[in-house]
Amino acid sequence: MSEEIEASKENIRSGKASSKSSRRAVALVSILLCLALVIALFITVQNLLMPKYQRGVIEGSFSEEYYREKVPHEVIFFGDCDVYENYSPMELYSKYGISSYIRGNAEQYMWQTYYMLKDTLRTETPKVVVISVHGLQSGKAPKEAYNRMTLDGMQWTPDKVNAIRESMTEGETFLSYVFPILRYHDRWSELTATDWNHVFSKDIVSHNGYYMRCDVMPQGEFPPAIPLMDYSFDEKSMDYLAKSVELCKERGIKVVLVHAPIIYPTWYDEWDSQVKDFAKEHDVTYFNYIEHIEDIGLDMSKDTYDAGMHLNIYGAEKLADYLGEWLKSNADLTDMRTDPAVSAVYEEKLKFYEFMKQDQLSEIEQYGQLVNYGANAIE
Repeated sequence: MSEEIEASKENIRSGKASSKSSRRAVALVSILLCLALVIALFITVQNLLMPKYQRGVIEGSFSEEYYREKVPHEVIFFGDCDVYENYSPMELYSKYGISSYIRGNAEQYMWQTYYMLKDTLRTETPKVVVISVHGLQSGKAPKEAYNRMTLDGMQWTPDKVNAIRESMTEGETFLSYVFPILRYHDRWSELTATDWNHVFSKDIVSHNGYYMRCDVMPQGEFPPAIPLMDYSFDEKSMDYLAKSVELCKERGIKVVLVHAPIIYPTWYDEWDSQVKDFAKEHDVTYFNYIEHIEDIGLDMSKDTYDAGMHLNIYGAEKLADYLGEWLKSNADLTDMRTDPAVSAVYEEKLKFYEFMKQDQLSEIEQYGQLVNYGANAIE
């Protein structure tokens, strides 16, 4: 009898222990669920408040679009608007079979180009790297907005961390890059339908990093060049250009330095001489396409959309043709049109390219200007 009583007591104790364990498990699961809910809510709100760069100023989408690529690239461009508005990768592919990409952003500085190059080399090794020298003019980042458009979209790696640290302007904090909500918490009053529609997904807005414009505004008269007290490039920018070139050489990558065929803002002869000396010293190719405007076949009454400061699609295709001819003869590149997997992807890219071109032309015909494209796109 006593044994039965003891067994009963033991069962009661075991039941209490089991019940206590169950309550602890339920409590733990509840805590974890609440934590997951808080994190999900935080991410949702942060994504909602961050600029989407889907309409108007779309340049802020360029960095992150690269990570959605599904094909290799044998030519990759780096730089600011000097590359992403003036070369058409779709033209390079359709005419020469060259698979290329433009990793360019608004006011992309030389140290950002270096870290973006390192970021690129984590996943692929192109045969040719084209670097715009336009960014040599800047020795420090003057505006936070440009930093954000370039850096927010980069994947988190040590290269992004270093790029942020080199780029931060006065008043910026590293933590605000880790948690962008700290920077954009006050955007509630600015939210538009685009923000709500793209909380978790974004549309592709570029063409392998190229910013398409089909409108035409003939080149006008530019003010005379203002003499400078000192024509020397900033030492920091020159150092990072040298580091980029050295990194490419270590990987066996051919380097081509370029300046687009744009005469305004002024590209001084003294600047050009410094780049030529640098190219000779480091044994790399340099093209100042201002010197080849006629050879390229540019007509700046038709091939620019903003009075001569950037090329439109017609000019960008001509410049791509000119560079592509040189690449065909001077770089051992693969005709990717012969690769079924790559050509299938580019077939879809070319459809999107042609769709946007025709859509822009339709808007120009109907309204006399672009309404859904360009910095002043209507929401």
